[in-house]
Amino acid sequence: MAQHISYFSPGPAKIPDEVLAQVQEQLINFDTTGVSIMELSHRSKDFAKFMDKTEAVVRDLLCVPDNYRVLFMQGGGSGQFAAVPLNLISRTGKADYIVTGSWSSKAAKEAAKYGKVNYVVAKTERYTGVPDRSSWTFDPDASYVYYCANETIEGVEFHDVPEVPKGVPLVCDMSSNYFSKPVDVSKYGLIYGGAQKNIGCAGVTLVIIREDLLGKPQPICPTILDYTIMSKNKSLYNTPPSFAIHVLGEVLAWVKKEGGMAEMERRSVQKSKMIYTIIDNSSGFYSNNIQPRSRSYMNVVFRVGEGGGNEELEKKFLEKAAHQGLLSLKGHRSVGGIRASLYNAITIDDTQRLANFMKNFREENKI
Repeated sequence: MAQHISYFSPGPAKIPDEVLAQVQEQLINFDTTGVSIMELSHRSKDFAKFMDKTEAVVRDLLCVPDNYRVLFMQGGGSGQFAAVPLNLISRTGKADYIVTGSWSSKAAKEAAKYGKVNYVVAKTERYTGVPDRSSWTFDPDASYVYYCANETIEGVEFHDVPEVPKGVPLVCDMSSNYFSKPVDVSKYGLIYGGAQKNIGCAGVTLVIIREDLLGKPQPICPTILDYTIMSKNKSLYNTPPSFAIHVLGEVLAWVKKEGGMAEMERRSVQKSKMIYTIIDNSSGFYSNNIQPRSRSYMNVVFRVGEGGGNEELEKKFLEKAAHQGLLSLKGHRSVGGIRASLYNAITIDDTQRLANFMKNFREENKI
């Protein structure tokens, strides 16, 4: 009998087993067309129907207002680091960035190539949470305010929508917590996210943009990153990542069947609480340095060993976890330690297996 695997990868991440089976079937014969989804012409009626169906489930799950466009783009989150300023910064040449981790930091650095970036919160070498709102400083001339909803490397998450100056578009990178909870899209000018963490496989980036923000790209904006052109062409300016869009659609159909955004949020809170409770009750054997109010529901980052972490003990933790089928738990190289990514496809059972392992490992190795 094959060993049960619980896959905690931060991305590309686990896809629901049910979806994998469905995708496997359609890989050979998509929707009775007789051809694979990877072979289907993006100019065909069958492809147009499939694109419309995928957009419809996006709009349904997030209650996307009619004055927003849904785009399926390429280039991942890193591509959007450039696309956002190239399309939105031209109004004033300035933008506000709320930097709370590695990904928003990279986005701010990329944006600085195309305009002036104001750091809303003070720069720091260590990210331990979302700074108090009283310490934020906005530029009154900013074209938009940008933030990353969940920092996968550090394990920092916004659990509320940031309050920004009235009338300034709010831009959010939701790559790692997209479709993990209800979102009021009307509070944003633009939302984007790579699919490979929580809503599919690598290759497609889902962008949701308010219509009034279209039509203002910088002259140097590459056509492939131009939201206006992609919108006019219904994401078909060039050959789209058809397979990745198909997987995204199937994952979101699964999310809807499982109960939608409210149910995904309920599960996320439950799963993360299971692991954080063990960390907090371990008398320092496990440690997490993120402010409790900013702890991520998606990526639980922690060290193993008294005194803030012991690399040899962490190596042992990873080896024994892998032996039990608990895979991809190693923390990012920039912060070390352990990282358990608890995206939508991770089940309560997967999380309980990890929780049980952590309890037993502590009993076997505590001083």
